[in-house]
Amino acid sequence: MADNSIEISINTSKDEIKLTIFRESGMPESLIYREDGIANGEAAYQLMEGCFYEYSITRGYQLEASEIISISKINPSSGRISPNTYVGTLAIPIIETSTNERVEVKLEVQSVKTTYRNDYRHMLEEIAEKCTDLLLQHSSPVTQSIQTDYNTDANTLYQRFAFIKSVIDSEEFNDAVHKILSSPVTRWKETESEKDIRGIKKIGSKELKQVASASNRIRLPEQHPLYSTIQSLPTKLKVTTKTETVDTPENRFIKHALFSFLTFINQLKTMANSSSRLRQEALLLEARMEQLLSHSVFKEMSNPSTLPLNSPVLQRKEGYREIFRVWLMFDLAAKLVWHGGEDVYSGGKRDVAVLYEYWLFFKLLDLVKEVFDVEPVSTESLFKTTEDGIGLMLKQGKHFPIKGVYNGGTRKLEVEFSYNRTFKGGRNGGAEYPNAGSWSRDLRPDYTLSIWPFGISAKEAEVEELIVHIHFDAKYKIDNLQTIFGKDGEIINEEEEESKITGTYKRTDILKMHTYRDAIRRTAGAYVLYPGSEPNNISGFREILPGLGAFPIQPSKENNGTVALKKFLNDVIEHFLNRASQREKLAYKLYDTLKSPIINKVEEELPEAYGERRDLIPDETYVLVGFYKDEAHLDWIIKNNLYNARTGTTSGSLRLSPKETGAKYLLLHTSGESITSRIFKLHKKGPRIFSKENMVKKNYPNPSQEFYLVYDLEGVAESEFGNKSWDVRKLEDYKSNRGSAFPFAASLTEVMNTIER
Repeated sequence: MADNSIEISINTSKDEIKLTIFRESGMPESLIYREDGIANGEAAYQLMEGCFYEYSITRGYQLEASEIISISKINPSSGRISPNTYVGTLAIPIIETSTNERVEVKLEVQSVKTTYRNDYRHMLEEIAEKCTDLLLQHSSPVTQSIQTDYNTDANTLYQRFAFIKSVIDSEEFNDAVHKILSSPVTRWKETESEKDIRGIKKIGSKELKQVASASNRIRLPEQHPLYSTIQSLPTKLKVTTKTETVDTPENRFIKHALFSFLTFINQLKTMANSSSRLRQEALLLEARMEQLLSHSVFKEMSNPSTLPLNSPVLQRKEGYREIFRVWLMFDLAAKLVWHGGEDVYSGGKRDVAVLYEYWLFFKLLDLVKEVFDVEPVSTESLFKTTEDGIGLMLKQGKHFPIKGVYNGGTRKLEVEFSYNRTFKGGRNGGAEYPNAGSWSRDLRPDYTLSIWPFGISAKEAEVEELIVHIHFDAKYKIDNLQTIFGKDGEIINEEEEESKITGTYKRTDILKMHTYRDAIRRTAGAYVLYPGSEPNNISGFREILPGLGAFPIQPSKENNGTVALKKFLNDVIEHFLNRASQREKLAYKLYDTLKSPIINKVEEELPEAYGERRDLIPDETYVLVGFYKDEAHLDWIIKNNLYNARTGTTSGSLRLSPKETGAKYLLLHTSGESITSRIFKLHKKGPRIFSKENMVKKNYPNPSQEFYLVYDLEGVAESEFGNKSWDVRKLEDYKSNRGSAFPFAASLTEVMNTIER
């Protein structure tokens, strides 16, 4: 075998043929190699995920074309192997072109992650453990009386085996067995035997009784000191001796548990196809279990008559408690049917990336339950009884929501954690604004955390911009943050096509997070979850939300890295308890702006909205349409830069609302004057109350009211309003006749649409 090629010999019914595989130039070195893969239940010849290879086979034979195998159009005995994202045993049919005879060659496609074997085993074990824990809860909707059916399809058999193998092939399990074998619990065993009376050194009450009553006696000589008391003694006495033994109820249980595991493995091996990965892995595991059971400790033990399930040794002693826990899990795990697992190991593959996505579901579910202090009301829907066992409903592409209510003391929140929720794009399926959905195409994040105020439905919260979505995507093949974010100052290039070809995930993943945040309505955050070590949470403004980033979650029992994500979720809670957050203000502004389907239009010249005039939004800028009595009144207004309106309950009094008190401009007209060009700018501090005495001091002509509402004028309005006239009669709140003297407020949009041409 050369560094860049490998030759495999395959026997057919006629002769021996050769398959040669070449590493393509430009691919990383040492991608083709042979190792002891059989010990891991793998094929001996190993390729690497995401790389490309060329091959040639003995003339007259060809590989069967597939998504992975491309046959050359020039020479059908050569072509290209493209594993892409496939990981696991790749069984490739070889066809003899003249007779159509078929044989098979197996290649192993390794993951780019060097830890994928351990990760795969660990994640399967934790999923199995989590499922059995949930099933053992008193609220579980299924009963555990289903008999395990081994006459089922190969995928279900392998799925069940994979669950069991992940548990009993783990380091923890093997360490526990070795601890028991090296230091088993023992008890004192009493053994009764006959012994020559002359060899007994210590005689107790039991032996004394035999001295008087036992048969097969010899007569004592008359000279013997005991003759006066007893004339004869038995030649032998039955004595009891104590010996230490490992034949205890707890050890018998351990033997029973290991034998149960061996029986299960043997049954599955018998059902499996002779060339399948299931049979190959089962043989290896069977040999390991037989090796454990062949230990001399187990040979001393008898079969258990009862199972000591309440034994303190089984529940507390190191080694014993681990085996006891595995045994409790074993029965349910053997019955558990997970059709979603076909995405992980169907056809011999080991899709660790998909398994990571499933594993993260349970990790996030636990985090949501812990951080939000909720017990989701729909966890029980994870399982249901099916014809072939207890079905785990988790499957890639299938929406699975779990809901709860968080009580923060000052605020209660609805919390929904969803797996594979699809946000419909465009106007399909009622996805048009203001309903939930995407602005563009259908989008489906791996996980979505939705939060909205308690007391209203999710649909109502969507319409009123009160709901917030936070999305997470699982990316197993990312190694570090630089892979996602790049180096400082480095420009992100388009890498989508390369990702599709090689099956790797690069900085296009962070672009996908941008897509989620910007395209899915009411999204306040989108984050990558990857098995690394560095968290990166980028806040959009000054608060925790909106945001973008990545959190490291590793398949590990010691330190899985959920600390940073837990802190983030706690910060999210604090954010939602703050009723004055900037995000709340932005959400209301968006709702207030878009709630009306009517689109106003102002195409007239206006001052530009920047600097001090940044808030000059025509729909939210109000003009006070005022009335002056005569020229004397107008002169007083202009001279004092003041405009007065009546207060109180009399006719013509100004009713105060935010529009009137917050008006920025004053448009004046008088009796018989419907078209006016007199527009002034008002002081931003708002109106004041003047008494009749104040008005007299200001030389107001003939004040008749006790109090007036008085506005300060800053002067003539900006030049953009010059040379324009407005017809106040076209305004909605204008009243004719005597009512024309009553002041009212109108938006700048309304006023600008009454310009007289």
